[in-house]
Amino acid sequence: MEPETAEQQEPIEKTADHKKEKLFVYTIRDWKEYLGESVLIIFSVILALALTEYFNNLHEKENTRTILKSIVAELKQNKISIQEMHQYNLQVLNKIDSCLTDKKLQNDFVSNNELHLKVIAPWGALYRYLDNNAWTIAKTNNVITKIDIETVAVLTKVYDDQEKMMKLENEVAKVILDRASRDPKQVNTTLILIRDIYHAWAVDREPGLLQQIDSTIKKVEAY
Repeated sequence: MEPETAEQQEPIEKTADHKKEKLFVYTIRDWKEYLGESVLIIFSVILALALTEYFNNLHEKENTRTILKSIVAELKQNKISIQEMHQYNLQVLNKIDSCLTDKKLQNDFVSNNELHLKVIAPWGALYRYLDNNAWTIAKTNNVITKIDIETVAVLTKVYDDQEKMMKLENEVAKVILDRASRDPKQVNTTLILIRDIYHAWAVDREPGLLQQIDSTIKKVEAY
């Protein structure tokens, strides 16, 4: 093989020299560009936080409205139940009054050491139960912190008064489970005690509670 000539070697040497050369590009940035980028990043973070807060607030408001609607529906159903209870409780009082003057009914009421409540209350002591599920959910979800104090006070009172009416059953039970109530000689006393319980815990409370429920529903619906 013939040796390479100078003419053939020269381009290769130039190429090798050319490969050794490196070009560096430096971008000169002043403080204004850095400041602009920083401001843009901060703005993006703040905007993201603001949007998150906005949508969270929308969700909380919608959740609050949903629960308040459930409370209104619950109170409306409780109102119907109270009206039905009122009619039933008046019948119980009439039966008690009849029993107080009728020896045969008294014998039916208490006989053989047994007390037969159905003689005066054919459907039991408590005719209807009043629900408070929606109110419980509202308190669990801190909805009461998202409505005004006056509305919270009204709701608290109406549900507390409903709960008091539900004590009727327990109060009647205290009387009829007492051994003295099984004594035929004490039948009048037993009937009078039960009558007083129906007045104190239910009948005398019902008209006022119905009005209270109406005003509470209007208050919550207008919220």
